[in-house]
Amino acid sequence: MAARRLALLFGILAGGVAGWLVAGAQARHHSEDLFSPRPIRRLAALRHLAAAPAVETVRVLRDYAAWEPHPYLRRRAVALARRMESALG
Repeated sequence: MAARRLALLFGILAGGVAGWLVAGAQARHHSEDLFSPRPIRRLAALRHLAAAPAVETVRVLRDYAAWEPHPYLRRRAVALARRMESALG
């Protein structure tokens, strides 16, 4: 009985780790899809840009926010641009 519980726990843990690794790989793969027709890819690209504050990134985010048709993604881009502007001075 204890062996079954241990195997189940190991399976759940291994599945969680595998899912986390796959999600990270997908985010890195789609990090340049800011103007993709697919919203989930644009969200992944925004997450990638959030980790790289720079003046040029702020400019790209402003252009993206003007283009983005989805309200949530547009608000996210504007918030990221404001945060980067504050951090950069």
